[in-house]
Amino acid sequence: MHLFSRFQFRDWLLANDPALSRLRMASRVTLTIVLVFLTLLAIKAFILPLPTAAFGLGIVLSIEGGVAVRDKGNARQLVTRLFGCAASLAVVAIAAGLEDQRVLSDLVFLVIILLASAGRVFGPRGFAIGMFAFTSYFMGAYFQPPLAELPEVTIGPVVSVLVGHVVRVVLLPDDWRRDLLRSLESVSGRINQILFKLAALAASGDIGDADRQELRQLEDRLKEVVLMAETFIPRPSAGVFDGASDPAAELAIRLFDAHLAAESAIVLSFQSPPPFALVHAVIEAEAAELKRYEGMAEAIKDQPQGETVRALLWLGEARRQLVEAINKGRASGFSGIDAAKDIAQVQAIDFSLANPLLRSALQITLASAIAMGFGLLLSRERWFWAVLASFLVFTNTNSRGDTAMKALSRSLGTVFGIAMGLLLATLISGVPGVAIPVMAIGIFLAFYFLQVSYATMTFFVSIVLCLVYGMTGVLTLDLLKLRIGETMIGAAAGTAVAFVVFPARTRGALDTALARWFQALRELLGAIGAGKSGFELIELSQKIDACYRDVTVAARPLGSSWSVVTRPGQIRQTLAIFLSCTYWARILARSYEAPPADNDQKRLIAADLALIADAAPRGSACFFVRRKASRTTGRHLPVSREGARVGLEMIGSALERLYPQADTLPFASGEAIARSKQG
Repeated sequence: MHLFSRFQFRDWLLANDPALSRLRMASRVTLTIVLVFLTLLAIKAFILPLPTAAFGLGIVLSIEGGVAVRDKGNARQLVTRLFGCAASLAVVAIAAGLEDQRVLSDLVFLVIILLASAGRVFGPRGFAIGMFAFTSYFMGAYFQPPLAELPEVTIGPVVSVLVGHVVRVVLLPDDWRRDLLRSLESVSGRINQILFKLAALAASGDIGDADRQELRQLEDRLKEVVLMAETFIPRPSAGVFDGASDPAAELAIRLFDAHLAAESAIVLSFQSPPPFALVHAVIEAEAAELKRYEGMAEAIKDQPQGETVRALLWLGEARRQLVEAINKGRASGFSGIDAAKDIAQVQAIDFSLANPLLRSALQITLASAIAMGFGLLLSRERWFWAVLASFLVFTNTNSRGDTAMKALSRSLGTVFGIAMGLLLATLISGVPGVAIPVMAIGIFLAFYFLQVSYATMTFFVSIVLCLVYGMTGVLTLDLLKLRIGETMIGAAAGTAVAFVVFPARTRGALDTALARWFQALRELLGAIGAGKSGFELIELSQKIDACYRDVTVAARPLGSSWSVVTRPGQIRQTLAIFLSCTYWARILARSYEAPPADNDQKRLIAADLALIADAAPRGSACFFVRRKASRTTGRHLPVSREGARVGLEMIGSALERLYPQADTLPFASGEAIARSKQG
């Protein structure tokens, strides 16, 4: 138990919710909804009666204000909220004015859907205003407020916008220094998770395939939070730090080293598991024991175990320096680091169909029209649910595979959420003192899991809606069946359109992500060939890291159980190759020092560039290549002494594994040295 004494709940929370961003967003949405509801309730009780539509709009726009408003800076956020409020009031007035002409109202709804989704070409503000307009017309058509009640209805959106801004700016404000500290704590927490796993494996003395997979997952989770932490470190306008004396540069280096050391500990532990006593000493920061292992590492420096010991010692030192930076940041609030200057860049907007956002707008509108048509066949009053589902399954998706996955998630979340909601509503809907807190918890959990699992978010939202129906006395089994049916229609319409109209193939999105990854690697090798070093190389390696994350996101639908491609093992194997290559690129960037590369290194760089030139044009074809299962390629040079050369060789080895030509690869262990010794 002493081994895990420092792994407390806050560490666990930060390790699973970097910078507590999910907790903050869920808290903002929940608190805004509660305050808006109480404010409107007070207005109704003490000032003037409010229609139900005012409450509905206030609650829905509280959600959109917490999720869709993504502008940087409080002033920009307020402007976006005000524009969104204006759009909301305008479309609600249109919905109320057209209520007696239902066919025309439905057609206008499609026009608003087209404009709202096309507004995304204007960036975060266009996205937010579009969501405000869509949800407001949805609610206006759903509640059907008469024109005479419009002045009272407008109170809902206005209160929502004002309260939402106060919550965002005053009660739960953004603070990049606080977020930087929390993200660094998250990095520390995830490094701890890796160390605990290594300790367990060291105690057992064996690393199986399942253990390797778990360590790779922990490595991916660490990479995810490191990338987040890097975004909080202010960068100079040129994008590259001038020198290590800058406090921000020093922090960036410590973060980079901690990440790289953790990856090295994993990679080299595959080759030779570490001693349990060493891992324990790293976790507990036992200086005397670590000093003893430093002497031992020198004695076995040419053995695989020696590399593993050095990697753990490096991780212990990097972890110590990271914890030191965290403690300083906690004490000073990173006051020595100046905030980055926010320079708004105006970019030309492409209004042609070459812009994927405009193609997506047409897809969303067509899917909504289909969902509307079939939804009307089920119900004249509840068809909005079908349109809502068809609209939302396209949000934050990059390919038809993404859309299909989101449609499936929404359908499953709705079905299971309604089942659980029906049970809870039956038990507690008659007890408001219990039902209301349960609803608040459901809202919080829905938006806490939004960024992790769309199905889970839908599950909790469905539970909350069932409780609302139960408390308002409209909950029936037929109503719930109708909601499931309408949701299925919307999800099916969205999926069908995604596959037929302007289909963004999953492999197309993956090809684009891979092209960026290959280009980033090409830039790093080119910079080394030109004799550059230091922060410039580190910056380029971080770009490769970010591109790898995009590759994993684009490849995710290929490995899904529903996919036509039923080879998730191959997908994981190929991603492991790219992960390996990304890791060695980081080793190369950190280890290389000017002067310009010698002849041996130039030959290795040329060989790597040739492999890139061969693999890059093939795009995602590498994900469908059958390969023999193999262990990690052995290394013949210690990383601690010749990391740059090993990095170049291992990059070549990884690239050749994308399209293996024979059982023995040209860059297999020992052959690169033999090549370099030949003329």
